[in-house]
Formats: sequence, C-alpha cells, structure tokens
Amino acid sequence: MFWDPMYFIFGLPALLLALYAQWRVSAAYRKYLQVPNAMRITGLQAAQTLLRSAGLSVRVERVPGQLTDHYDPRNKVLRLSSDVERSASVGAVAIVAHEVGHAVQDAQAFALLRLRSGLVPVVNFTSWLGPILFMVGLMFNSHSLALAGVFFFASAVVFALVTLPVELDASRRAMQLLEQSYLLTDADGLRGARQVLSAAALTYVAALAQALSTMLYYLSILGGGRRRRQ
Repeated sequence: MFWDPMYFIFGLPALLLALYAQWRVSAAYRKYLQVPNAMRITGLQAAQTLLRSAGLSVRVERVPGQLTDHYDPRNKVLRLSSDVERSASVGAVAIVAHEVGHAVQDAQAFALLRLRSGLVPVVNFTSWLGPILFMVGLMFNSHSLALAGVFFFASAVVFALVTLPVELDASRRAMQLLEQSYLLTDADGLRGARQVLSAAALTYVAALAQALSTMLYYLSILGGGRRRRQ
C-alpha cells in the first residue's frame, strides 16, 4: 500500500500544492515582517485598536512559537506570537487583523465558525481513527471495516471544507478593518497585507486538497479490491 503508484497519482499534486503554499506563506511572513507600517504601530497595539473599534471585549495574550497566532472562541482570547506582538510591521498588522476578523465572526455568531468549533473535538478523534480502521480493514480483508475508516476520515474533509470559507471570510473582514481603521494608510501597506492574507489562504486550499486526495485514494483502493473479488 505504501508503495502503491496510485498514492502518488492522488497525493502528489496536493502535496506539491501544500509545499508551495507553505513556501508562499513563509516568504510573505518573512518579507512583510521586515516592512514597517506607516503608523509604526505594533501588533499588540493594532489588536487593541481593532478590538476597541469593533466594540469587542477580548483578552490578548502572548503565545510561543512562530505563525502560532490564533483566536480562541471558547475563551474569547486573541493569542499573538512574540514576533507579531512586538513588530511594527505590515505583516504583523495583517496577521492581527485576520485574527480580529475571527473575533468579529464569533461576536456576530457566524454560523460556519460555530460549526468548525463544534467539529474540532470530533475531528481530533476521527482523523486519526479513520486511517487506522482503514488499514486494519485491508489487513483482515474486511471491506466494511475499511469503509468505516473512510467514513471516519471523511470528517477531516468536512472540517477542511468548512475551514476554508471561515478563513477567507476572516481575511475579507481583516481588509475591511484595516481600511476603516486607517492602520494601513498607504497603498503599499494595503497591498502587502493582501499578499500576506492571500498566502495564508492558500494553505487552507492545500489542506482541503490533501484531505480530498487522501479520501479519494482510500476509495480507489476499496473500489479496486471489490472489483478483484467479483
């Protein structure tokens, strides 16, 4: 199974897209974290300004790591990495605005965000159980068990499918927040913010492509096995 050429037919394009997306987001992050924003406002200051202008009561905390910035809807906390929190750059402000966009979604009860949050505990369980059931089903020639594995893994596809519009909407809100708040007042700054957000969005497209390609690969194996038994 691990050397099956079909795996590369299904998985290689999605893998290449994921690698390209990761390269793009890393390149945009490195580039625009070095470009000062016109207001010389740090990521932390931008978060406070945008949250205040949106009328949101959200705590801002520091989180370790790089590109670990996120909004926690359960605890109403916006967490910023050290680089973003302290940086007075175009990239930092763009990343902050995206996470504030999630906070606005939460405040407005954005249905897809709530659906994604509800799916998290389910997907954390089924995304690893699915492949195990699938492989055990193949080992013991149990079509029903392998099919159950595909069914469980399908939750990862649903999660990626829901996540993509949530992230795209957060980026759209981010640009609106930046334009309305005048945190980025120059055309170059706004262009840089769009590049950072577009690169980040591509990673979610790649995640959906990888989940879909894996599920299609599993289904192709099941279909081939059934034809051989007939």
